[in-house]
Amino acid sequence: MSQADHRSPQDHEHTVHYDGPSGGWGSLRGIARIFGKEWATPAALETLARQNKPKGFMCVSCSWAKPADYHTFEFCENGAKATLWELTTLRCTPDFFAQHTVVELLTWNDYDLEQQGRLTHPLRYDPESDKYQPCSWEEAFHAIGAELRRLDPTSVIFYSSGRASLETSYLYALFARAYGNNNLPDSSNMCHETTSVALKKVIGAGVGTVVFDDLKNCDAMFFFGQNTGSNSPRFLHPLQDAAKRGVPIVTFNPVREKGLIAFTNPQNPAEMLTGSETPISTQYHQVRLGGDIAVMLGICKHVFAADDAAKAEGKRVLDVPFIEQHTQGFGDFEAKVRGTSWSEIEAKSGLSQGAIERAAEIYVKADRVIGVYGMGLTQHVHGFENVAMFVNMLLLKGNIGRDGTGISPVRGHSNVQGQRTVGISEKPELVPLDKIAEQFGFDPPRDKGMNTVEACEGILSGKVKAFFGLGGNFVRAIPEREAMERAWRKMDLTVQIATKLNRSHLVNGRTAYLLPCRGRTEQDMQASGPQAVSMEDTFSCIQGSIGLRKPASEHLKSEVDIVASLAEATLPPNPRLKWREWVDNYALIRDLIAQTYPDEFHDFNERMFTPGGFYRGNAARERIWKTTSGKAEFTVPDTLDAAGFDDAPGRYRLLTMRSNDQFNTTIYGFSDRLRGIEGTRQVLLMNPDDIAKAGLQEGQMVSLISDAQDGIHREAGPLKVTPFSLPAGCVGSYYPEMNPLMPLSHHDQQSKTPAAKSIAVRLKI
Repeated sequence: MSQADHRSPQDHEHTVHYDGPSGGWGSLRGIARIFGKEWATPAALETLARQNKPKGFMCVSCSWAKPADYHTFEFCENGAKATLWELTTLRCTPDFFAQHTVVELLTWNDYDLEQQGRLTHPLRYDPESDKYQPCSWEEAFHAIGAELRRLDPTSVIFYSSGRASLETSYLYALFARAYGNNNLPDSSNMCHETTSVALKKVIGAGVGTVVFDDLKNCDAMFFFGQNTGSNSPRFLHPLQDAAKRGVPIVTFNPVREKGLIAFTNPQNPAEMLTGSETPISTQYHQVRLGGDIAVMLGICKHVFAADDAAKAEGKRVLDVPFIEQHTQGFGDFEAKVRGTSWSEIEAKSGLSQGAIERAAEIYVKADRVIGVYGMGLTQHVHGFENVAMFVNMLLLKGNIGRDGTGISPVRGHSNVQGQRTVGISEKPELVPLDKIAEQFGFDPPRDKGMNTVEACEGILSGKVKAFFGLGGNFVRAIPEREAMERAWRKMDLTVQIATKLNRSHLVNGRTAYLLPCRGRTEQDMQASGPQAVSMEDTFSCIQGSIGLRKPASEHLKSEVDIVASLAEATLPPNPRLKWREWVDNYALIRDLIAQTYPDEFHDFNERMFTPGGFYRGNAARERIWKTTSGKAEFTVPDTLDAAGFDDAPGRYRLLTMRSNDQFNTTIYGFSDRLRGIEGTRQVLLMNPDDIAKAGLQEGQMVSLISDAQDGIHREAGPLKVTPFSLPAGCVGSYYPEMNPLMPLSHHDQQSKTPAAKSIAVRLKI
């Protein structure tokens, strides 16, 4: 690896940065700090030893694979933090709520709210005292059921975060449809819905085609917009193995993330003792925000040029037999690529022709390529075109449907992909409704439900009257937060199922309940004995999970029990909806899933503890294209800029980021070690040259204002100006603190995923 490829011109003492690798002693210190802060018991170490292993429990953090040939410690820094966060000895009891009004708690930051510990009792909001008060489960279920029976079913939202099990998710979706709607948005709407829409359109499968073993068989990997070090650190182990066997890894990301630069394996004593590190990326290119379409088109342009040269020698670079047999639209795509000038590609990508051609040459020479991406592609106004263009690039050389190849979106939350698999979807065409009708003796609604953006629009207009939150921190995670919080309080009913207190629990409808549930690490004892649950990883493998720890409170119920009890309290009797039997024995729920989805889940109970999980299959991996044409689709991008807005004097492109001490909206602390930022989240990361051009000084406090051109004032800050290695004209700050700057209308045009990776802003000094 050349020094030019390894370091950015702005990786110097004048920018904040971290000199060490990802992993290493820094990772162990991060885990130890959280262990001490949460006052976790010695039993927590035993729990961590069982994490992500057969007959153990599956991590509540990311959805990375749980391989059959697992390590001694099959968890990463963030996975350990998530487990310790759940196992905390701190408790948020009714006494706490008796001492604090909701108005007061709304002034607390996210970290301090969750640091109160595990919720212990069901709670009802009392508007007269502005406090949560304890109530019985029976009272909560009866009151919620009565309110739901009064409301028009189409006015109720059933939201789910990405951590609920397959069993809970299946019953939750069944409850919503038996009640009368398909209003089932989930956290996928906020992050990877663009993947589901784009991949479904172009290859006929809404999830990635790569399986874990492909990582051992590829010749090259191309990364776009995925931060492995913070969002899926266990991915670093196969990446290190690939790098050591000489596999080129080419990365495109506006930020130089440490996890894709260098790694020291905490499970390798020799590396830890010597401080040795493995360089990960062979090339690292800091693409301009929104410039990924241009980069990939430039790579394709070089591929066509290389194929032209090869033809003169009687050879080909393109996989012509694959293109002719398995694809449609190649001619129009080729014309677009050949007709686009390098000057336009350079202007939109922020990279030189030479840099793109160096990356493209690796693609030309490699036989088996894997394409990896994250929300850096999906969360743009033209995110669909980002993902579709990546597929175009892979199709040119037949890099989908062979071992060691494929498209690999790295999903975030632990079961966000699995929830969609078992029916959490607002799109009725994706769910076998006829089969559900046959199974349960009612006619499910056939109208399209609301996704996240549409649910927010419904709340703002007054159309939505009630909101269920199965986990998550919805109000904190969405765009247009200030307007949304005002409208939220006008709803008739809000119900939140959670383990810890967060901001969403403090923005209530006229009637509001906070229902505490057991965590995944905790034993789930029901009438038939201890229960197991399951989830789907990012590679479409199904994993079983068993919790063994004593629940944080004797008053907690499982998510399955809460959902079933709410359904019983709400719905008219139906002898085929055997909610109580299903709570008593979760194996019966898995039998139902197998009946509804027999191709993927046959013999579910027998296979759920298969080491490494059982693969539910993917037709596109077999080169069976379930698209409209029956073939993989080349698409022609309408634009080379995914941001959805033009540059203008004084306008910056804002990238929202997560820190090393964070998972989604959960803040574990104020250390973003891998970027060299400590003690605060109120920072504005800027290119040093941009700081000088704006007449600013390092450490100066400024605010950001939205430049959406819609007449609405949106502001966030104050933020500390901090020099950082970013492309010119691009600035960065943390999610969710920057969400108030994002208009609800700023989303991918096809999937309506909020476009949080490139927001138009201006400085307010």
